[in-house]
Amino acid sequence: MLKTLNPPGLHPPFARYAHGIAVPAGARLVFCSGQLGISTTAEIPLTVEEQTALCFDAIGAILAEAGMRLADVVRINAFVTGREHLQGYMAVRDRYFADHPPPASTLMIVSGFARMEFMVEIEAMAARV
Repeated sequence: MLKTLNPPGLHPPFARYAHGIAVPAGARLVFCSGQLGISTTAEIPLTVEEQTALCFDAIGAILAEAGMRLADVVRINAFVTGREHLQGYMAVRDRYFADHPPPASTLMIVSGFARMEFMVEIEAMAARV
């Protein structure tokens, strides 16, 4: 069983994420490369919320191929191209992870991605006992 780690001696997380996740010995791990907000038909939505949803849908598909689901995600590294995208990204992330304990998470602001249209990229790590 995965255990969230939020020690009482630390400032609480700023949003819905855990400071750490303990993964027990023997768990299977899956590492997802960074996913961009692009559809299977190469469409890139104009909002960070829509791009974020596509990223998490892609991560969900990768995990499904490994017999896992988003509930197995233990770590997220997310990158957005501006502070104005933080709230939209976090709202979508929280919606996708509302029904289970939040993963450990890092959110960074970067100068951009390979194509200017992209506003967000998300990579994830999942574990299942």
